[in-house]
Amino acid sequence: MAKIPQISEAEYEIMKILWSNHPLSTNDICEEAKKRRDWNPKTIHTLLSRLTAKKAVSYEQKGRMYHYYPLISQDSYLKQENHHFIDRFYNGEVTPMLSALISTSQLTDTDIKNLYDILDSKLKGGD
Repeated sequence: MAKIPQISEAEYEIMKILWSNHPLSTNDICEEAKKRRDWNPKTIHTLLSRLTAKKAVSYEQKGRMYHYYPLISQDSYLKQENHHFIDRFYNGEVTPMLSALISTSQLTDTDIKNLYDILDSKLKGGD
């Protein structure tokens, strides 16, 4: 798996916008980001510049407008962050993480059945 750049929480908000719909103009990104956060356009432009410098996003210039699109997939990013989380907090071991999650969460019968189905599928060689 290729190394994916570290993305701050604020940058992640911009990535979520781009993952849900792209390419988007700077104005469209600003409009969507303002719905989610109380950020001014200058902040959003700074975040886009940082993400471009990190090679997480790129853009095409169409006339005077820039249209941004992600260079990394949401799935790849989440996989990397999941590995990082498990390594950092659970010494790379999934079982203690699942045990902690299950013991502290209000799981419904449907949640438990879905978890069982995922584990059962994995045992049978599925993904």
